Amino acid sequence: MNITLETISHKDKRCVAIRFFYNFDLKEYIKKYPGVRWSKRLAVFYILRNDPGLNAFKEYIKQGGYRYSINKATEKRGRKSLDKVVLPIISAKKIHIANEYRSFLQGKRFSENTVKVYSGFIVDFLRYTDHKPCDDLNAEDVRLFIQWTIGTLNYSVSTHRQIVSGFRHFAHFYPSCSIDPEKIFMPKKDRKLPVVLSKQEILILLQVTKNLKHRTVIAMLYGCGLRIGELIHLELCCFDFNRKQLHIKNGKGRKERYVTLPESMYPLIKNYYATYRPKQYFIENPKGGVYNSGSVRAFLKQMCKLAGITKVVTPHSLRHSYATHLLETGTDIRHIQELLGHSRPETTMIYTHVTRHDLQEIRSPLDTILEERLPDINHSKLFIS
Repeated sequence: MNITLETISHKDKRCVAIRFFYNFDLKEYIKKYPGVRWSKRLAVFYILRNDPGLNAFKEYIKQGGYRYSINKATEKRGRKSLDKVVLPIISAKKIHIANEYRSFLQGKRFSENTVKVYSGFIVDFLRYTDHKPCDDLNAEDVRLFIQWTIGTLNYSVSTHRQIVSGFRHFAHFYPSCSIDPEKIFMPKKDRKLPVVLSKQEILILLQVTKNLKHRTVIAMLYGCGLRIGELIHLELCCFDFNRKQLHIKNGKGRKERYVTLPESMYPLIKNYYATYRPKQYFIENPKGGVYNSGSVRAFLKQMCKLAGITKVVTPHSLRHSYATHLLETGTDIRHIQELLGHSRPETTMIYTHVTRHDLQEIRSPLDTILEERLPDINHSKLFIS
């Protein structure tokens, strides 16, 4: 039984996380050692890095007949990466099955990202179950793997749903195993409202963004309501300035559509093109080819901080803001659905929950009571101790 010791930061202290595949006897053995603590948030046992008993704890592991390895990567709060968790090396046979599964997904014409994500989950699952032949894998193994990813890697509900989808396709691809796709629990989606920037925040964000390429990216994401993948794959031939339109050829689900190109952006686009001279894609990598979406997320985060925006903003937040502001100015919901490229009107209806002017007009009974009973008093002073 292998144990991984990993340096982490917890409660502003340098700690060492104690990671291992779940085993009741090992868990009880580790709990007995003085100084070992449990973090409910990180779902991991740990010991303080400067604890004098750390070296003694390593000997304690050996005395119990266990082995340990050290991973010095620092863990960040939130979702953790599988690269920072030591899993067994996958066998040659399982590598072949994983490659065939990848080809199977490509044959179903899934997007490159979907193929990468689904096949990645299956590779990790095959590594997790290294002790078991593929033909003997069943729904219980899947359940334990998902339970482990949630507890150890802190995967979100959306990632959980992606894992289940990947397994359901794997069960059809590899019927020799005993995985019943109908027995894999699919959690319900989170019903979170989208993060929307105000019109004033959009203006400030554009003003503080001095880099020409970065400002063009932000303006395109908001002004045309594009997804990040649609923007970075947008080719020069997709611009139709005569009709004031963009032709989106690589939309989600391989759906094409036209979106309105704002006239106010023409000078910005002209300036950007004259400066950077892209050859194929409108937003290109400095060395040519598709621009890195991670770079967009990184500079957008920096610009929001510079603009004093405390909301958690992603490139998709600009698309949400685009749709919300259209709805607030009276654009028909069916037209917004078409501009966004949504297949179902229910998807577009989410924006009605953040543009309810009638709710904004409702006054709190606290305001009413104070105005009726204490009309001549500065109400703000009542709440200052």
